Amino acid sequence: MLSAKYRGVVFALCMSLLMSGVMSLVITILNLGLSARVALPWLRAWLFSFVIAFPTIVTVSPAVNTLVGCIVADEK
Repeated sequence: MLSAKYRGVVFALCMSLLMSGVMSLVITILNLGLSARVALPWLRAWLFSFVIAFPTIVTVSPAVNTLVGCIVADEK
């Protein structure tokens, strides 16, 4: 089990893997159609999008958390 101090990085890793995978798959299918030739282009697109998504999530998460805190009321 990892220490709680790594929660943000683990969240960013999981979120970026899932979101970049889903989004790159959808866009690849839209561009190429659903066929047997989708797998390799999708994996290439996923790798590229993950390389962009992970540092982006790590970088913008604090600002997004602050923004959400301004929009959503705390429970009391």
